[in-house]
Amino acid sequence: MTDEVLVDTSDHIATITLNRPDRLNAISGPMLRELSRILVECDARRDVRAIVLTGAGRGFCAGLDLQAVSAGGLGGGSDDAGSGGGAPPTRLDDSPPFVLRRLDTPVLCGLNGPAAGYGMDMALGCDLIVASEHASMSPPIQRGVVPESGGTWLLPRLIGWQRACEVAMLGDKLRADDLARLGLVNAVVPADDFDDTVREWARRLARQAPLAMQATKRSMRLGLDASFDANAHHVMAEFRVLSRTKDFAEGVAAFVEKRDPRYEGR
Repeated sequence: MTDEVLVDTSDHIATITLNRPDRLNAISGPMLRELSRILVECDARRDVRAIVLTGAGRGFCAGLDLQAVSAGGLGGGSDDAGSGGGAPPTRLDDSPPFVLRRLDTPVLCGLNGPAAGYGMDMALGCDLIVASEHASMSPPIQRGVVPESGGTWLLPRLIGWQRACEVAMLGDKLRADDLARLGLVNAVVPADDFDDTVREWARRLARQAPLAMQATKRSMRLGLDASFDANAHHVMAEFRVLSRTKDFAEGVAAFVEKRDPRYEGR
């Protein structure tokens, strides 16, 4: 357990906060393990219908803790020497970017400030991004490394090959207006409206039928690596299951009765 990753749950929304503001929430080894654990736990909870990932203070995440990297203390392979206290190793498949790809619960990134390197990849790995006007992203090539945590896979799929090369190879700091121009975020909002906007987007996600939401995300994720025919068959299988749920019956009844549905996730 570490207080460098906080979680608060209310109104079916789990808000996960990277809590190392004095280091712009740079990721330490314990944070990697704790964030992955919390993400998996939230995804398994029936009372959680949306996850918000954000940072404390003025930054989202400054990337991996370079001091720990230089000391060999982040893990990511078969060893985690130097992580301190005999902590268990962090397998690459168990790291937050990999875990994010496996979650069925929708994840909204509240991009409150700068996201660099690993932090940029984590933000891009979320399903939706609401950015503050003070947000930015910084690719890691100018530090002599590659986007090692999903960026090289995500960027071409999100914005196309040429723009992905522009971002990853030129390495310019992308400010909020750049993020909007490139289509890397869903919305940019004034700092004074940021918290309320993130909360409202999360509420909108949480109001949807949770089983249908999970099936929708799962189908789109699988569709990234499937043919149209294969994905269509998968979606039809999901539809057959959903059509037998109480939530489906509630959705139909609410439509006929002209009222808001009351979904239970059953």
